[in-house]
Amino acid sequence: MRRHTLLKLFTFIALGAASTTASAQEARSPAPASEQKPAPPKVVPPQTTQAPTRQAAIEQEQAAKVPNLHPYVPNKAESIFQRVDTILEGGTLRWHPFFENAYSGGGFTLGVGHSNYVSAYNYLDVRGSWTFKNYKRVEAEFVAPRLFNRRGHLSVIGGWREATQVGFYGIGPNTSSDDRTNYLFQQPYGSGLLTLFPTRRNLMLRGGLEFTRWSQEPGEGSSPSVEEVYTPATLPGLGAEVTYLHSQGTVGLDWRVSPGYARRGAYLGATLHDYSDRDDAFGFRMVEYEGIAHLPILRETWVLSFHGRVQHAAEKDDQQIPFFMLPALGGGSSLRGYSSWRFRDQNSLLLQAEWRIMVNRYLDLAFFYDAGKVAPRTSDLDFDRLKDDYGVGLRFHGPFATPLRVEIARSRESSLSLIFSSSAAF
Repeated sequence: MRRHTLLKLFTFIALGAASTTASAQEARSPAPASEQKPAPPKVVPPQTTQAPTRQAAIEQEQAAKVPNLHPYVPNKAESIFQRVDTILEGGTLRWHPFFENAYSGGGFTLGVGHSNYVSAYNYLDVRGSWTFKNYKRVEAEFVAPRLFNRRGHLSVIGGWREATQVGFYGIGPNTSSDDRTNYLFQQPYGSGLLTLFPTRRNLMLRGGLEFTRWSQEPGEGSSPSVEEVYTPATLPGLGAEVTYLHSQGTVGLDWRVSPGYARRGAYLGATLHDYSDRDDAFGFRMVEYEGIAHLPILRETWVLSFHGRVQHAAEKDDQQIPFFMLPALGGGSSLRGYSSWRFRDQNSLLLQAEWRIMVNRYLDLAFFYDAGKVAPRTSDLDFDRLKDDYGVGLRFHGPFATPLRVEIARSRESSLSLIFSSSAAF
């Protein structure tokens, strides 16, 4: 019985497997074309067109611009303004104007310079200038502004200059403007000047050495030449050619932002100059004391500025001081209402005051007053019978420099004096 039951079970399994194999073969083999049923058509969902988003539009626009990208090139007006801004900021252009004439009193100056950087900060500046009075100046200066971890500034200059009609009115405080004579001089020179701030701030030390030759000759211009009025016996240094080794040393306290332009701070210093003549005929020494103070008012929109200076020159042994090397007052940086080099003597006193008003970032308006005198003795440098003047001016400046100063001054000797300068008054 049990054997019969097992036989039935195996028979049932075998028949089921054969049926499954036949069904699989039928599924793999295609049916005749007449028996095949057509496949139902595919239903493709309709495509909808979506408007691009704003971000996609920006990306497409940027992608379209990529092949046309190039650095911005300023137009001519922008380029000129950038150059002016660089000068006002105290920077150095490769080609730049140079408005310093050969000597004070030369008049309006035309000049150009070319700077070439020899390292990150050090540069060589070659420049020259000419005036309508035929004053000439050619020089080269090497500047290293960041020596000793920004504690030192070195300037080395070599050049030549000629001034054709320098005014000389006589020696002493009581000379007359009608007594003007002219002289000419030529001067080759080479010098080095090192300025140090040992503590980075306030304390200032400066030392310099210069080798130069002064050749005094007859002057040009409408006024008489100096040798027509004086002789070597009455005027020391007339017609002389003097070779000097000039050394100087300064000790000072300086807490201004910059000597070229400042709206706060002060400077106090003393400088000793030694002029050694190779022929031991015209050697002398000169001591200079100077003080400057800038007092800001109304958040520096107004500034009261004061300047005082005393100079004293003394002969060496039995030598003389040439007339063209005596301390002098008059011109665009001292008594501005008087002619350049108007007063000369062995001692000089200068006092200046200004009220400076900020017009905008690059322009100041200033009202000023100057007073001073020269004297044969130091004891005569008092406040009695000072020569004075007053005036108004504009200063085009940056944060560290004053590349252009235009002023009008008036004194007892002149109704109006027009001053152009490429440096600060003080």
